Amino acid sequence: MHTLEVVAAKGRLLGLDMVYNCASGHLGGSFSAMDILTVLYFDVMNVDPRDPANPDRDRFVLSKGHCTPALYPVLAQRGFFPEEDLKLFRSIDGHMSGHAEMRHVKGVDMSTGSLGQGISAAVGMALAGKMDKKDYRVYSVLGDGEIEEGQVWEAFMSAAKYGLDNLCAVVDVNGLQIDGKTADVMPTEPLDKKMEAFGWNVIQADGHDLAALSAAFEQAKANTGAPTVILAKTVKGKGVSFMENDAGWHGKAPNAEQYEKARGELAAALAEKEGK
Repeated sequence: MHTLEVVAAKGRLLGLDMVYNCASGHLGGSFSAMDILTVLYFDVMNVDPRDPANPDRDRFVLSKGHCTPALYPVLAQRGFFPEEDLKLFRSIDGHMSGHAEMRHVKGVDMSTGSLGQGISAAVGMALAGKMDKKDYRVYSVLGDGEIEEGQVWEAFMSAAKYGLDNLCAVVDVNGLQIDGKTADVMPTEPLDKKMEAFGWNVIQADGHDLAALSAAFEQAKANTGAPTVILAKTVKGKGVSFMENDAGWHGKAPNAEQYEKARGELAAALAEKEGK
């Protein structure tokens, strides 16, 4: 868990630098999902950075595809590409676009960005695994604002119909989206009851408790006959005091003063983790 704590803390720092340097990006939802992605790539998923296209690897789809300031730092730390490449985020000189991109970024299994579509791709991957009699598992992270898309629920129905117990979805439940509280924009609660009604195995977890997340993924692996969803309760903008629980930080870059304050907080958090 200590290693994971360091990875997540460093990931937030790298993500902040990425967005500040190009003056564009989505920090709020990236910081809320950082711990989830860290546990997946460093504790749960069967992946090999030296062989990113291995047909037997586990797959991951970032359905909320704008949260690359979480995904790319985790992939870099996992060894898929050098951390130095993160400096080309959203740069005309590089291929590291603002939304998840599979053609040029090693380790990305599906290009995403149009909200709602990623989970459908994940369902297709899981169904293909069943048909091919493969043992790989498929993971997908969605935003709780994203699930307002109708396509998401069509995918949920399909996954249950085909008994895709090799699929695990995680909903990043931070309660906020670009226009404010999800409860005000388009209420989706109670998510646990709705997912159960759609035929899914439901697990609830603290999305910032690394041990709890690891245990939840183990429970998902043990479940048979139905897909699993982990409802991960999180804080949008986690780790930066003035960003936390503020919908205004959904998709904007900090100015110089904000950057220095945020970087100071995140650097201190990283130093604390490294010093344990």
